[in-house]
Amino acid sequence: MKFDIITIFPNIFDSYFNESILSRAQKKNLIDIDIHNLRNFADGKRKTVDDTPYGGGAGMIMKVEPIFNCVEAIKTKTKTRVILFSAKGKKYTQKDAEKLKKYDNLILVCGRYEGVDERVAENIADEEFSIGEYVLTGGEIPAMILVDSISRLIPKVLGNPQSLNEESFGNKNQGVKNKKQKVQNSKFEKEYPQYTKPEEFNNWKVPEILTNGNHKEIKKWREKHKRFYEK
Repeated sequence: MKFDIITIFPNIFDSYFNESILSRAQKKNLIDIDIHNLRNFADGKRKTVDDTPYGGGAGMIMKVEPIFNCVEAIKTKTKTRVILFSAKGKKYTQKDAEKLKKYDNLILVCGRYEGVDERVAENIADEEFSIGEYVLTGGEIPAMILVDSISRLIPKVLGNPQSLNEESFGNKNQGVKNKKQKVQNSKFEKEYPQYTKPEEFNNWKVPEILTNGNHKEIKKWREKHKRFYEK
């Protein structure tokens, strides 16, 4: 999969994408991440990418023309999806990650300042995402989150593929009953609690059942202690 990220601060991504799993995935050609400096697609000597809002108001708005020029320059004929990050976008979930991994190319537009000209959302982007009910200074962190969450779903990116089978948010709970024997509808699993060595620290002990080697009982314990969150 190819990720194209459009930003006015391209150096922000260097350290995160050049470490650990994402770095190895790029070296193995499992994913390709290209960062595009939006100013290279702006007109004029000053390469201006923002301007004052029509109707007045505080701050500056990112212009539509440079974003259009950049998307047109990098968009291919492959199966492509253009994503815009903004506070008013739909909340990004694991379900969206599963859907987006089916594309060949994702173009991620990182907003800044007081927002992005609405014509980008209306005419250029296929989807508009927010990563939570709070305001960030730009779309670069959401872009990292999206790249990370989708990349780990691509075959061979994770060292142990089994890791995906028991992760939080991975599987919708079907027919699991609570103590009152009522079916928990529209709930998703979160991962069970996990521990590692030492067995005791600061008088905090690992549950004994996890240390006895009885895999059948451990499996039952883990099922019992899975957590759920509402859809």
